[in-house]
Amino acid sequence: MNQHLELEQQLTTALKSIARRLDLKAYVEQNPQVNQILRHAALRYVAGDRLPEGLDAGKEILRRGYSLSIEYIGENTSDAKECEQAAAEMKALIQQLKQSGLPGRVSFDLSHIGLMISPSLAYANLTELARQAEGTEIELFISMEESGKTDRILSVYKQAAAEYSGIGITLQAHLNRTPADLASLTSPGRIRIVKGAYQEPDHLSLARSPELNERYLNLVELAIRQGHQVSIATHDDAIINAVRDRGLLSGSQAELEMLYGIRPELAKRLRSEGNPIRIYVPYGREWYLYLCHRIAEYPPNLYQAVIDMVSGQGVNNNY
Repeated sequence: MNQHLELEQQLTTALKSIARRLDLKAYVEQNPQVNQILRHAALRYVAGDRLPEGLDAGKEILRRGYSLSIEYIGENTSDAKECEQAAAEMKALIQQLKQSGLPGRVSFDLSHIGLMISPSLAYANLTELARQAEGTEIELFISMEESGKTDRILSVYKQAAAEYSGIGITLQAHLNRTPADLASLTSPGRIRIVKGAYQEPDHLSLARSPELNERYLNLVELAIRQGHQVSIATHDDAIINAVRDRGLLSGSQAELEMLYGIRPELAKRLRSEGNPIRIYVPYGREWYLYLCHRIAEYPPNLYQAVIDMVSGQGVNNNY
């Protein structure tokens, strides 16, 4: 391993650890000066604090010819009242999409709507959201979290997906268990495949490597063969090129999904070449953890974050 790559991996590990530090998160939230500085960096990747800002960014993404995912950011919510407030925000988001006649995908963590309290609360809130979205062009999509939650997340998903067809699930390629998890999803629902943003023990996961890329591609091919609609969520040139070389985007079963603010020039070029692209637009006040993960998954983003913090100027994501 060359020194540059080793330093990047050490930075990634450090940032993932920082992301889980509740004391640092509290400090950022409670210190107005620090909050304001870091928020300048976050606004490259987050549409804003409030629902109208998220919707405005989503409408612009749709206007430019992309498909849309939108998320009200939050996770690891352990207060029942706060879980209900998060679910209410998501209902309002679904309602706004319905009233505007906008197709899209509402994404969220189950730990934002009750999983930390009980799977039954997460299931109740999830199925209420599914009822709100039923009969529309709005999908619900469950994100994946740390490996310690995977069994509970999959259990709630499978139970709800047996009742409502418009619910999708995310799988993390870096977890060693994921091929078996994919094989267990026998109904032909939509699946998003990501590499995985969480720091996991070596015995449970693969580090970023050519081996992980190959596993990722194999999961995409297997999911397509199983009849799933697949969102290939990546900004990795090697994976994107391999997906195109293997003809995985030539049918109607697969699309590329890219995060708002991450390599918009790449998304623009790929869309202009006729590839189906979905942009994932988050909004909300819980942007600290999200910012840490965006920098950790691609350490050169740290340079841009520093520029954004120093300049204090608005961000123009050119899609």
